[in-house]
Amino acid sequence: MDTWRKLTAKQQPSWPDAGELTRAAAELRSYPPLVFAGECDLLKERIAAVARGEAFILQGGDCAETFDAVTADAIRNKLKTLLQMAAVLTYAASVPVVKIGRIAGQYGKPRSKDTETRDGVTLPAYRGDSVNGFEFTPDARIPDPWRMVRMYHSSAATLNLVRAFTTGGYADLRQVHAWNQDFVASSPAGERYEVLAGEIERALRFMEACGTDPEELRSVEFFSSHEGLLLEYESALTRIDSRTREPYNTSAHFVWIGERTRDLDGAHVDYFSKIRNPIGIKLGPTTSPDAAISYLDKLDPHREPGRLTFVVRMGAGVVRDKLPALIEKVTSEGHQVAWICDPMHGNTFEAPSGHKTRRFDDVLDEVKGFFEVHRGLGSHPGGIHVELTGDDVTECVGGGDEIVFDDLGTRYESACDPRLNRSQSLDLAFLVAEMYRETR
Repeated sequence: MDTWRKLTAKQQPSWPDAGELTRAAAELRSYPPLVFAGECDLLKERIAAVARGEAFILQGGDCAETFDAVTADAIRNKLKTLLQMAAVLTYAASVPVVKIGRIAGQYGKPRSKDTETRDGVTLPAYRGDSVNGFEFTPDARIPDPWRMVRMYHSSAATLNLVRAFTTGGYADLRQVHAWNQDFVASSPAGERYEVLAGEIERALRFMEACGTDPEELRSVEFFSSHEGLLLEYESALTRIDSRTREPYNTSAHFVWIGERTRDLDGAHVDYFSKIRNPIGIKLGPTTSPDAAISYLDKLDPHREPGRLTFVVRMGAGVVRDKLPALIEKVTSEGHQVAWICDPMHGNTFEAPSGHKTRRFDDVLDEVKGFFEVHRGLGSHPGGIHVELTGDDVTECVGGGDEIVFDDLGTRYESACDPRLNRSQSLDLAFLVAEMYRETR
């Protein structure tokens, strides 16, 4: 399992004390799993259905989680937004939705530069709360391996609350109106959702009148995911399953390889090739069709249904040109992968105020292009992967509430990349449901 250590591992912190890193990793290895192998296998079955064209993935959450945001309100708001989006997609698009959160582990971020300079002062770049602090001070920016231990505890607390919400009644579909009570009066998206919620409620009453009360409506399957960036952390949370004697990453149900760490001969691809979780890999506009096949051969040599997901992040301006060749090549090899659109990371730019932002119209256009390509090729658009929050932040411009550049400073709270707020997320869900219906 540790053959990755002999290879080049990109985007890893420069830990200042090797002894402390060893002790922190040993501490992590002594802890219980955060998720179980059987849950990972169940998600793999669900993703296999997506690859066959029978379901749709909704994957979303923070760009980068922070320790300070591990609160009941913040976790509930994110979950509520995802539940609302899933309800829209399930009902309006008539498709089963596999719900995966970017949650309980998304504490590390790759960076384009190792350092950051402000007013002539150069310090290590902020790499997420799992590595160092956001404050621009020498002490905060020193990589600290014990932050990975804190990440474990924060992830455990988050998963504990998510499981309580999803199985304890909060996610019951009969709560479809309650999820919207704080939102309908102030948002066009909330008003539109309320109309749909009324239709769902009438459908549920009809089912009850017919003597049907499915248990599946009382709770939801909800899976965790994050980018498997910090290999010391992922390796320390890898366990041998007692049933199969196979290695599973127990830090999350689904982990993915990022655009900056997908070197075919690098440490990340090697590590991911060994674990048995369902996994993903981000494919940007520079990915060649032959490279896509090489990833298949390396990461999924047995072509196991549900094992590998391609998360494409092309940018609105190029998705229609770059994506078809990838799909055609993979399809010609006779393999069904789940194709997911990440419309966020290829559409980031700097606003006049200096804020990193995204246009909602660009996000939407990339999703449109993704669906158009699949419709043209007769393949299945398997899902969306979005950075979002359940709060009323002002980080992306546009959307139904029409956030403009001058609004960005009002509530810009992301530690890294800009996220869709709750209203923009619901807008997107309604529009994706319309696109999906057109492909059927």
